[in-house]
Amino acid sequence: ALLCRGMQPSKNKKAEKAEPFYRLSVPKQKTSSEIINEARKLLRTVRTRRPFTPTEDQRKLFGSGSSRAPQNRPPSVFSLHASSFDLAESRPVSGVRLSPLDHKPVLVTFAKDEDSSVFPPKPPVNAAEVRKVSSARARLFRRTSQGYFLSAKMVPPDQNEEKLDSEEPAMMNNLWRSNNECLAEQRSYTPFNDESRQLICNEHISRSEMKESLKGTAGKFLFQLRGESDQMREPGTSSSWPRSTGWKRRVTGLEDETRINESEEEEIFWRIKILPILHELEKVEDNIESLCLACTKLYQALNEGNMLGKRFKRRSVLLKILYKLVDIDSDLLCLKLAKIILAMKVDGKNLLGVCKLAFKICRNEKNDCLIQNDRLLDCLLEVLRTEDLQKNSEALLYCMGAIKFLSGNAVLLNEMVNKGAVEMLLQLMKQINNVKENDTYFSNLGHLLVQLTATLRNLAELPPARCQLMCNGAVSELCVALEQRMKDTDVCTYIVRIFSKLSSYNDFCAALADCSRCYILFLALLNKHQKQQDLVIRIIFILGNLTEKNNQAREQFFKERGSINTLIALFQTYHELDLNAQKWCHEREREDKSHPKHPSEAEDVLIKLIRVLANLSIHPSVGAALAAAHRIVELLVTVLEYKSVDDCEELVINAATTINNLSYYKMESSAVEDKKLHIAEMLLKLLMSNNMDGVVEAVRVFGNLSQYHEICDFIMQKKIYKFMIALLDAKNQDVCFSACGVLLNLTVDKNKRGLLMEEGGIGKLVDCLRDFGPADWQLACLICKTLWNYSENSTSAASCFGEDTDTLLVLLTSLLDEELALDYSLDTDLRNYHKLYWEREFRPVAEKLLDRIQSHHSFLPTVAITPF
Repeated sequence: ALLCRGMQPSKNKKAEKAEPFYRLSVPKQKTSSEIINEARKLLRTVRTRRPFTPTEDQRKLFGSGSSRAPQNRPPSVFSLHASSFDLAESRPVSGVRLSPLDHKPVLVTFAKDEDSSVFPPKPPVNAAEVRKVSSARARLFRRTSQGYFLSAKMVPPDQNEEKLDSEEPAMMNNLWRSNNECLAEQRSYTPFNDESRQLICNEHISRSEMKESLKGTAGKFLFQLRGESDQMREPGTSSSWPRSTGWKRRVTGLEDETRINESEEEEIFWRIKILPILHELEKVEDNIESLCLACTKLYQALNEGNMLGKRFKRRSVLLKILYKLVDIDSDLLCLKLAKIILAMKVDGKNLLGVCKLAFKICRNEKNDCLIQNDRLLDCLLEVLRTEDLQKNSEALLYCMGAIKFLSGNAVLLNEMVNKGAVEMLLQLMKQINNVKENDTYFSNLGHLLVQLTATLRNLAELPPARCQLMCNGAVSELCVALEQRMKDTDVCTYIVRIFSKLSSYNDFCAALADCSRCYILFLALLNKHQKQQDLVIRIIFILGNLTEKNNQAREQFFKERGSINTLIALFQTYHELDLNAQKWCHEREREDKSHPKHPSEAEDVLIKLIRVLANLSIHPSVGAALAAAHRIVELLVTVLEYKSVDDCEELVINAATTINNLSYYKMESSAVEDKKLHIAEMLLKLLMSNNMDGVVEAVRVFGNLSQYHEICDFIMQKKIYKFMIALLDAKNQDVCFSACGVLLNLTVDKNKRGLLMEEGGIGKLVDCLRDFGPADWQLACLICKTLWNYSENSTSAASCFGEDTDTLLVLLTSLLDEELALDYSLDTDLRNYHKLYWEREFRPVAEKLLDRIQSHHSFLPTVAITPF
């Protein structure tokens, strides 16, 4: 009986039908060793490199490859000055807007050389009056505030050292006491000029008492900032703040009392801690180092006094001073300013201005170290977390752009992950996805989505971020964004880049495969952006990852309407592009003989696309359909025709692998069978190359095709069998396995068996059996089958096997001894695997071959059998 590749001898010793070289595996749990060993005889998937994404030379909102026209996108370069900020929006948050007062208070003009006194008016009798007066004061300050906010006449602290020293302990004590203690204390007051020109009044103080308290203080003024005025105040009045229980509050209720006490503490803190720093900021405008130091102190002081945010009542004055400093050309100073302004929770035009300021700082890569030290990232993330998407979309755009720039820095990227940036970004994406296409904000939010997805792509580099993306449902949100923004090439490209990166990992790949909409979306993108190479290549790469290990994904993609036609259209498009590029290269080669080291863009797409076809062909029904698709087989053969392995190794080998997979399916409609001779001619070119990977792949295809008589005749005619015999000396198990498969099929024809006597074929087979047998029972089985076919009509073992007869007898005898053949030093799993193949595949064939040799061999040598 004749044995063909992969078959087992039957009990009735009748020949069985030849089986394919690579057999589909039976679904059952296998050991790792089985999987590795069986991989070479199964239809094989193809792996490839992830598409390369070059780093942008400059930090911009939109990269050089953006599909957006410059006039249709926000600028990355702009001028930013103090005038970019809106002073009217800097007021603190207040309650209900009140109606104006009937009278119009004015400021007192003091004589230059005379002492001045201010006299407090009689305060209103209720809280409503207090609020009305305060409102009038605010309007007054808006009319009168000009120039510097801190008067040059402000008395430095050292000029009033004697009085301030005596007052400071009381002030600090008042500053830090608890609210409960504050309720038992009396409030301080603010003096004013007279009753007709009052600005604000907080306490009930008689005119006579105030006059008395101001004695001996003429000529000494302390500048007081309330709202936006340039008023003067006598420092001496601080010491006359009431402390006795005779001073009664006019406001009742615990909440009002707490608010008043907090206002009192804020007032004291402002004068002691904040005012000196603001004066310093105005005094040293020409010294960047001093300004930066003052800004650092200012942020610390504001934080200490709980004055960051919107409810600080002198917020407008503070912000105006900071806005003026924006005009100074210093990234370090602007960084300090941006951090404070963002912490003050500005909105509207001012939020946009400070986000642009942060963007401008982050655009310079050299500032990354400064940003790390000053923790600007925290402020930017807080903006993303809290600000309204539709109201502040432009500000969020520049804020997100700044974060995108920072994500290019490895240290800051890790910091983002630790601060929960992944979850924040996905929440923001969810908000954007909720805005429908007919909404007026939809288009502008696309710009923001570009920055967001670009940042997520950078975050996807880190394992913790990948885990967070998985846990927070990134797949579904990205798919929604992809579907809504199908017309936006930039957004689609970044989302596809994220999938390209993440689909390289098994857990994410499985999650993406479970999202049934993804196949429809990918096909729609391929059809819409067919010539957008950077988008197409990544989608094809993702599809290759999805179909590499998942049989369900193969079937699901294949069943999507137009899936194969889309792949064929892409194949034709990029095949033509590659042909044109190759012609251009050949013309240049006459002048420059150097070859490009990397695949061209068109070649890279073809490599990834053919990989998808190879992976799809693993599925039985899908593979059979592809094998019957004449256009696909034609295109694969065309690759072998016009492209040499030296031109693009990966492309040619992938094409050969896919043809090999398709050649597995034996059916009348097989396009591979129709073109088998032409394929064999193309493989001959690959077989004769100096590329060993290409040679092995060509031999594998010949292994399947040699089951056809026409191919066997072609092999004999072209002397290819000699090459197969020579490959037995390769000392490589896979190479020997593939070559032996071709020889096995040749020996099915009794007229071709004599070829093994040429080129020392028998001796090389015996050497392979000795070298690889104990470690590879599949290869040992294949060799025994080949020798069985070869010796079918032999009457003498010596004439059949020649001088190798005795060696063969010894080998077979020892390999059939279980104690000698199976290595007991191996772990249980591996030994069981070896035993399985030894019992099922090798032993039945080897026993029959040994019986045949012994029955035709008159003398058995006495040779000691040594264990392997």
